Amino acid sequence: MTNTLNRELSNRHIQLIAIGGAIGTGLFLGAGQSISLTGPSILLTYIIVGFVLFMFMRAMGEMLLHNTEYKTFADIAHHQIGPFAGFVTGWTYWLTWITSGMAEITAVAKYVEFWIPDLPNWITSLSCILILMAFNLTSTKMFGELEFWFAIIKVVTIIALIIVGIVMIVFAIKTPFGHTSVANIFNNGSFFPHGASGFFMSFQMVVFSFTGIEILGITAGETRNPERTIPRAINSVPIRILLFYVGALAVMMSIIPWQDIDPNNSPFVSLFALIGVPFAAGLINFVVLTAASSACNSGIFANNRILFGLSEKKQTHHLLMKTNRKGVPYIAILVTCALLSITVLLNYLIPNATQVFFYVTAISTILLVIVWMFIMHSYAKYVKSHPEDHKRSAFKLPGGINMARMVQLFFVFVLIILFLVPDTRMGIILSPIWFILLALIYLRYTRKARKLEVNNQKEK
Repeated sequence: MTNTLNRELSNRHIQLIAIGGAIGTGLFLGAGQSISLTGPSILLTYIIVGFVLFMFMRAMGEMLLHNTEYKTFADIAHHQIGPFAGFVTGWTYWLTWITSGMAEITAVAKYVEFWIPDLPNWITSLSCILILMAFNLTSTKMFGELEFWFAIIKVVTIIALIIVGIVMIVFAIKTPFGHTSVANIFNNGSFFPHGASGFFMSFQMVVFSFTGIEILGITAGETRNPERTIPRAINSVPIRILLFYVGALAVMMSIIPWQDIDPNNSPFVSLFALIGVPFAAGLINFVVLTAASSACNSGIFANNRILFGLSEKKQTHHLLMKTNRKGVPYIAILVTCALLSITVLLNYLIPNATQVFFYVTAISTILLVIVWMFIMHSYAKYVKSHPEDHKRSAFKLPGGINMARMVQLFFVFVLIILFLVPDTRMGIILSPIWFILLALIYLRYTRKARKLEVNNQKEK
């Protein structure tokens, strides 16, 4: 047994992990609701949020390349701000993936129900956890392969929709909603049909759909040739956002005017059904099943690497740093999957646990935005404490410290929006409890460390 991670993730793994992290189930299932609540201005929201998160990724990328020994962004916060910041960032990110992982596992069970309605949700949940655990225990490369193929499925589906949609628009095909045309985006009312409030409220929905984009910061410690691979993956983020989000939604609204899009159904299903694909619902169900499985897989990987990093800094039990011959922290994986298995029990006790997990996911998204803020604060500290390294960096954040401050202000704006939305307000109100708990645990941990140090000195 060793205590080191292996660099087994290749360029193609990292490229597709970055794509997969940027495309969640929200695009396939929640796009109809986003469009109906916001109208055409949802395109502008995606462009704004996409730009801000690209700047966020550039800041994170610059720090990861400044020190290629960073294994996760909890390491960055620990080094740039201090041990307590690293402790809070690591454990908060851990909680976001535990809670969102539980929600995604429940979602997997719901999607399987589409084909096997009599299969109990708890059996599907348990099977999902065991299969993904087995893959993650095998090797880091196996995690990369899984994410590669999960992402390929999402990418092929979106590109197929865009190509078919463009053909329909070019030939102005007649549908039950009229002739297909780009003009449908703008011809049916205002670009901001629900005014400024509708536009601002759309930001929380769009930010939800990008949760997971930061997963690239967890893979850095196991990436081959990070100096070349990480910049390539990050620099392609804008193209992916424009293609997969803005492009797909623009095509949808060109074919089906936004007022006619059913918020309760996936517009992907409606569009594929419109062109005569008989198994449209089954196809999209398969895609969202793989997207949810991908999120679970990423959660297991992210959490065991976070636990490994915290253990390395003696901020949790030392056994969590143990790795097998393949450089996989197997005890951390087993602990993560054991916690995720609470989902199995909840699905057994509460057959309709979907609403419970909706609120849990809302809290995890709020905590994730706070983690993003910690990363940007780390960047501000890095620029001040390493000005020469920042100047010499070949992969700088455009705008430097001023851009970092702008991104931080945007995250504050998102938290304000989340407080104003009734469905997420309770999450904002409850989230301080987590940070108070962490502060108390950290105080206990530091006192223990001091006592141990004093005892060691006495023995000497």
